[in-house]
Amino acid sequence: MAIKILSVDDEQDLEALLTQYFRRKIRKGEYEFSFAHNGLEALRMMLDHPDFDIILSDINMPEMDGLTLLTKINEMRNPALKCIIVSAYGDMENIRTAMNHGAFDFATKPIDMEDLERTIEKAVEQISFIKEAQKEHHQLEEIQYDLNVAREIQQSILPKQFPPFPQYKQFDLYATMSAAKAVGGDFYDFFLVDDNQLGFTIADVSDKGIPAAIFMAISRTVIRATALRQLSPAVCMKESNDLLCRESVNGMFVTTFYAILNIHTGDVVYCNGGHNRPVWIRKNDKVSLLPMTGGMALGVVPGLAYKEQSLKLEAGDSLFLYTDGISEAMNLRNEQYGDIRLVEACSSVKNQSPKSMIEGISESVHSFVNGATQSDDITMLALTYKG
Repeated sequence: MAIKILSVDDEQDLEALLTQYFRRKIRKGEYEFSFAHNGLEALRMMLDHPDFDIILSDINMPEMDGLTLLTKINEMRNPALKCIIVSAYGDMENIRTAMNHGAFDFATKPIDMEDLERTIEKAVEQISFIKEAQKEHHQLEEIQYDLNVAREIQQSILPKQFPPFPQYKQFDLYATMSAAKAVGGDFYDFFLVDDNQLGFTIADVSDKGIPAAIFMAISRTVIRATALRQLSPAVCMKESNDLLCRESVNGMFVTTFYAILNIHTGDVVYCNGGHNRPVWIRKNDKVSLLPMTGGMALGVVPGLAYKEQSLKLEAGDSLFLYTDGISEAMNLRNEQYGDIRLVEACSSVKNQSPKSMIEGISESVHSFVNGATQSDDITMLALTYKG
């Protein structure tokens, strides 16, 4: 694309001089010259055609001089528009003023055309650099916009109404998800399987960013749709795994914990597919990690069978589900938060509401990392059985 140059000078012979000297570049389409005879005419042309790259401007002109024109150019706030002052050698005071007001460079009359050509080439190099930077900045803004939209979409997928089922007084539940990037691969979900059973799950996709967010949405849809067929946790995990193995790309998988609570009895049946062990916070007993069920993450190997385990929640007992962004949170000394600190934190929030439990554990992790950058998504779900 041609560099567009506007020459502003009341001397008529300059037009012929420029077109003759730069005729080869003009014929090749490298330079495109336009001409104005004073600052006011130039300003009108620039407003009508705001794509000029270089302004070659004299200082002493009728109607509007070059210094006033330079002030108007600065008001346009276009860093890719460069102004080269062309004036008499004896007018150095005005040239100095122009340079102090943002002119790119200057050339003195009588014009040394070779020197002017080099000055224009320097301006072209800087203009190219600025335009490339502006292009990259624009692309970054578009990416950031897309990421913001993706984050809003992802957050809209996760249930955010708490308490989720106010008509059921037998339990209370709260959950949060904080992505390490604009979007993440963690998710939580909960739903009524039927009038007597609450299904709840937490999961972590083996990646971060946009790819993980897409696979997260697929995984959440598959698991929920399968669970709502009133299947047991083990059968739900098996069928979800087979479906996700077909959808997985680039070796992605998702660690998943899925459980069903009998709202009336407190009985919980759960299945763990390679996920972190939830914490059982017993009101009148110790706090401990749930036993594993031996299952593999979903989306790795099709045809796997999954096993279940069960437990009984008494009134006041809670379950705390989390992703490895909690247990593997690192402080500035590269130490992990770990399971021991997590169990201790859970003990300290015993008998609090699910929301207060999550806030307390989050504060414990935040205090531990002490300003270290969050490197992984952090998702938490707390459930308290009231009986």
